[in-house]
Amino acid sequence: MKSNKLVIYQILARLFGADCKSESACGKLANLNNKALQEIRELGVTDIWLTGVIRHASGTAYPSIGIEASHPDLLKGKAGSPYAIRDYYDIDPDLAVDPEKRMEEFDSLIARARNYHLGVFIDFVPNHVSRDYESLNLPEGIENFGTSDRTDINFDPDNNFYYLPGQLLKLQKKGKRRKKSEYYHENPAKATGNDVFHNSPSVNDWYETIKLNYGTDYEKGNDCFYPIPDTWSKMIHILSFWSGKGIRGFRCDMAGMVPLAFWQFAIPAIKVNYPDIIFIAEIYEPHKYWDFTQAGFDYLYDKVGLYDTTRAIIEGHETSHAISEVWKSLNGLDSKMIRFLENHDEQRIASPFFANNPWKGLPGVALAALMNTGPVMIYFGQELGEPASGSTGYSGDDGRTSIFDYTCVPELTKWMNDGLFDANKLSENHQNLRKAYQQVLLFASRNPIFSTGHFYDLMWINEDLPTEIRNYIYAFLRYSGQEIYLIAINFSADISEVNIRLSEHTLQELGARGQERFRIKSLHPAQAEQLLLTSQITSKGVRMVFDQTSWSVAKLEL
Repeated sequence: MKSNKLVIYQILARLFGADCKSESACGKLANLNNKALQEIRELGVTDIWLTGVIRHASGTAYPSIGIEASHPDLLKGKAGSPYAIRDYYDIDPDLAVDPEKRMEEFDSLIARARNYHLGVFIDFVPNHVSRDYESLNLPEGIENFGTSDRTDINFDPDNNFYYLPGQLLKLQKKGKRRKKSEYYHENPAKATGNDVFHNSPSVNDWYETIKLNYGTDYEKGNDCFYPIPDTWSKMIHILSFWSGKGIRGFRCDMAGMVPLAFWQFAIPAIKVNYPDIIFIAEIYEPHKYWDFTQAGFDYLYDKVGLYDTTRAIIEGHETSHAISEVWKSLNGLDSKMIRFLENHDEQRIASPFFANNPWKGLPGVALAALMNTGPVMIYFGQELGEPASGSTGYSGDDGRTSIFDYTCVPELTKWMNDGLFDANKLSENHQNLRKAYQQVLLFASRNPIFSTGHFYDLMWINEDLPTEIRNYIYAFLRYSGQEIYLIAINFSADISEVNIRLSEHTLQELGARGQERFRIKSLHPAQAEQLLLTSQITSKGVRMVFDQTSWSVAKLEL
């Protein structure tokens, strides 16, 4: 399936359609029905990322299908962390109308999505598993993780886990005191997922998970990658299993915590049989970016670059000058970055912990969608102004939609409106917000220039703008051949228009040297056409007007 720019809509599957009137309601894959997928597609989305579909630690038991609840010591919230994987070969039964047919329901969703030209991403969680990992659905010839491990030594290249021989696991207990016999028992203790190599992880560690061993001996600082470690073989089989389901790709959780050598081996191996599969790395270390793209990753998280910078501008801690420094620092890897302003780890734009107003995120969304050729990602409910208000179970009141609990997304529930998906229960303000998101996402996803066109930063030409304007405006060109778009992003509610100049060098770059005049068509917001001489464009500039969405686009015709 081919598309223009990727626009990915992240959905925490457990909460899609969860009833806000129930404390134990859980969304189902079936809630992503034809109408839901049609509306998501019409938002401008090209792909959905389903978070939490692989079976993970949970406080809910399904005895009829042989699934017990996880031990309470291993749970963050009753629903459990979707990143504490309990069975790599299974769909979480919470998400199925009929738990016995959960895999069939997943396959059906993949087929439905394809009918609406939507690809499906899922999480691949390679660094750690739940402490109670045990696959009940192992394919023939595949062994559970840890089954053949030597537990009497810290490290062996073919062990799947790291061990602390002679030491019991000591988890810090929360809640009411219980008998020691009721504590979770692990002997010998295994290393914890976030690289904790002692037997007493804190409540701030990923204590519910165990670190997977890819052949790195952390104690001695040695890598033992030849022959291929057993964990590598198991993981490649898992990747092949899910690739065979017809998914679009994998968002690889904490990819930077897994040895680069594994990715260099695994990604090309998978792409032999599935050449169009896409790998996205969750990674936060810019010094690793180049190596991870060379290893085969199609896209990388741009969290510590554009996300952090855009958020700082919105919150008033930074100026728009910093945007130019972001793309310069990437040294040509802009097209490899996936941009976002929300995901399950970050605080909601509309929450008081961030902007306290969902409209303040629109210029950042437009920047993420239009600045480069890489994907843009939207977190479900973001386009509806979801503020994630109040305390929800394990997470507390932190401006995030909880990933650990059975809860709901109130604004999403209003949009769904008992399956009508007509948005009639949303406030007029939030209905208009969704339309504003739709404008920018459709513009980005349906115009090939935003997936293949060139980029030209115009801020060096416009340094002489008044400081009170210069600090809040970011302008650039996207162009290919004779198709040229001038785009201005405005981070200030006090600025209604700005004149953006091009230089002689810019005109030369566009192939317009010697051209006498340009026809300027304002595409967003719609304004009367301008007919400008080249000398006017280089001296006075092109007038760009802003509405509430705070982004402006003009098409320049030679």
